[in-house]
Amino acid sequence: MTELTQENLNLQIRQVSHEIRNHLSICDMYTQILKRNLEKDGVKNDSISNALDCIQKSLQIIGTNLLDLKSLNTNTAMIMDFKNTVLKSVELAKAYTCEKNIEFECLIKNTANIYVDENRFISCIINIIKNGIEAIDIKGKISVIGEVKGGNAILTISNDGKPIPLNKQNEIFTEGFTTKQTGSGLGLCICKKYLESQNASLRLVKSAKTETKFEINLPSVD
Repeated sequence: MTELTQENLNLQIRQVSHEIRNHLSICDMYTQILKRNLEKDGVKNDSISNALDCIQKSLQIIGTNLLDLKSLNTNTAMIMDFKNTVLKSVELAKAYTCEKNIEFECLIKNTANIYVDENRFISCIINIIKNGIEAIDIKGKISVIGEVKGGNAILTISNDGKPIPLNKQNEIFTEGFTTKQTGSGLGLCICKKYLESQNASLRLVKSAKTETKFEINLPSVD
């Protein structure tokens, strides 16, 4: 690819990203309007409020990904509470269960501060949970268990859906590899690379008939 062609491509990426971000801003604005109107009318509905919060957080995550697409350094890591961040991630991921009967077990035994880019970290957790939901045909269970010990925050995410074939388990973090008919093979690869950039790790603990379990391990901070 010539330098001129690459320059034009970069310009096009910036222009498309800019237009998408404009529309994301519109979505965010109307979400805020809905919240204000509900409050003004004295309407209290936890499901609607949670849905609006999930939409806003998803818009933020999309915005972060668009900045990545523009090849900008957008690593905005900050001190976050481990428990609160995980719980927020689980609530967002529940949006993918609308057509399935999924039981969620979420137990965060204790907490500590972690140093992460909130949007990227949440996106990683959502991606793993989403994969688990997709592995479940109609009815199943997602377990999210967190614990801080030995200076590390450890999060395990498991599901009881269809297991990853044994001969494919060593390839799941390879860019482009997927077991889905419509998958891109990028989700787990991106998650692993991001977490490693934060001195964290992502690994497949096991995948068998009864359970597929992933583990995220990252250092806690004082």
